[in-house]
Amino acid sequence: MANRRTSDLADRPPVLLCGSIPLQDTSAVMHAESEALGDRLSRVPDGETGARTNWIGWQHAVFASQQEFEQIKAPQRDYQLQPPYRLKPGARPDDIDFGELGYAVVAATSYEAFRDRRAAGAFRSDARFQVCLPTPFAPVYAFTDYDTQEAIYPRYEAAMLAELAVIADQIPARDLAIQWDVATEMSLFERVYPAPMDDPDRELMTRLCRLGEAVPEGAELGFHLCYGSMNNRHWKEPDDLGKLVWVSNGLAAGIGRPIDWIHMPVPIDREDDAFFAPLASLQIDGATELYLGLLHLSDGIEGAHRRAATARKVREAFGIAAECGFGRMSVAEATGLLDLHRMAADDLG
Repeated sequence: MANRRTSDLADRPPVLLCGSIPLQDTSAVMHAESEALGDRLSRVPDGETGARTNWIGWQHAVFASQQEFEQIKAPQRDYQLQPPYRLKPGARPDDIDFGELGYAVVAATSYEAFRDRRAAGAFRSDARFQVCLPTPFAPVYAFTDYDTQEAIYPRYEAAMLAELAVIADQIPARDLAIQWDVATEMSLFERVYPAPMDDPDRELMTRLCRLGEAVPEGAELGFHLCYGSMNNRHWKEPDDLGKLVWVSNGLAAGIGRPIDWIHMPVPIDREDDAFFAPLASLQIDGATELYLGLLHLSDGIEGAHRRAATARKVREAFGIAAECGFGRMSVAEATGLLDLHRMAADDLG
């Protein structure tokens, strides 16, 4: 399922928005998206506004409400905003019922706004509504202690997959694009933080593939491979694209249904051959779009040109994106970055 671009744009790189855009609400986000990129976007996210502004932060309340949990006294690592929860003595994982997580409710409302704007001509007639979901492991790792995570992970994964099922039921597959945000797993693949399992590479890849398989045929599937953006910085800058290529190859080999896109970040200071060299080993299907997050507001179109030129020494065809979502930027920065997407789509063809 390759990107369906109109013929007059066929010689220009496709554009991906990773998800979060810090405007007032979904209506404001979609207005800004349509003004900057309406004829370029094959997938339209709702900006993750309101309670979702801080990515998975709003899911903390879901964990805090569980009677089987108690909060420990201090965080266990950097990049953890508050002390995590653990099972109370005598509590069993099977007693936990996370219930509705909220993603399906928000998706239904945002889809209506998208559908109305598309019908009014703000977006292409073939554009899909992009629903960005965190992998279930991300909230579990963020909000529970190491000794609890593996015990309760299946319960939260089941709740997230139930949300996905409702989303797929209420939004026609032809209009739906699901993006799994893969950030926490990347930190364990990179050995930045401790893993709660013996073989994180194997177990986390198995879980990611299971999430990919859960997206129904007819809906699009994408993966945003992420190195975090708290305080607009990564928990680690990738040494090169090697680990990202390894994850992408594992997804391609382990998922039976088509993968429609994969997004990889590119740090602003990496325009060297060594960073992009691992792309020579990328083994994704020809219909899977690769997006490189090489747009940075700080050095604009000039920096994007330099990074794109180096990448094309190894891989000629790729779409363009920012390094991550815009959620922790100011409104002015986010608006400027949207404009940069348009400029780059026009200039990098």
